Amino acid sequence: MQISCIETIDSTHLFLCKQIKERKIVDNFALYALKQTTGVGSRDNVWQSASGNVHLSFCIKEKDVSPDLPLASASIYFAYLLKEFLEQKGSKIWLKWPNDLYLGSLKVGGVISAKIAHFIVGGVGLNLQYAPQNTALLDIDISIEKCVKGFLELLEEKRAWKDIFSKYMLEFEKSRDFSVHHEGKELSLQDAFLYEDGSILLENKRVYSLR
Repeated sequence: MQISCIETIDSTHLFLCKQIKERKIVDNFALYALKQTTGVGSRDNVWQSASGNVHLSFCIKEKDVSPDLPLASASIYFAYLLKEFLEQKGSKIWLKWPNDLYLGSLKVGGVISAKIAHFIVGGVGLNLQYAPQNTALLDIDISIEKCVKGFLELLEEKRAWKDIFSKYMLEFEKSRDFSVHHEGKELSLQDAFLYEDGSILLENKRVYSLR
């Protein structure tokens, strides 16, 4: 995967999506910015960040990810890989369903994903040096470059979804003390049922991560 770094940009995610739609990107590619002014978060919210944090977007062809990966749960897959990499470096980070990275009860980062043409596009935001109110900084000292390259190396290993999910099943129990937003409502995860494709049953409705 080709990796590029840019000094500043409005949104790595929006840039990558535009380049794919215009067919200017035709192979696996990753872009991270040292500063991002209008980052995109879950549910199209703005991801607040600052210089020194991770602002990464990448696109990978469907054929280059595990064939058993449910595309609607790509965010879970990507986020868990990032969590595993950071754990190897000594972090106590964990993944709250579906795509939020937490330390204790505070969010430290997040992952989004989208399907465009034959690419899966992923986006990562991670607080290394700056944390907005009611969020946390990552608990280990790691450079942006090492974080980006280490995560992308894991991604290229093409790990099977079933292996990721077997570990995530245990971690999901931590999410039960939290809630998620769905169709304009905040819903508790206390009694949620986790399916093998990463979706959950909430109030008799099957909910997918989607992003």
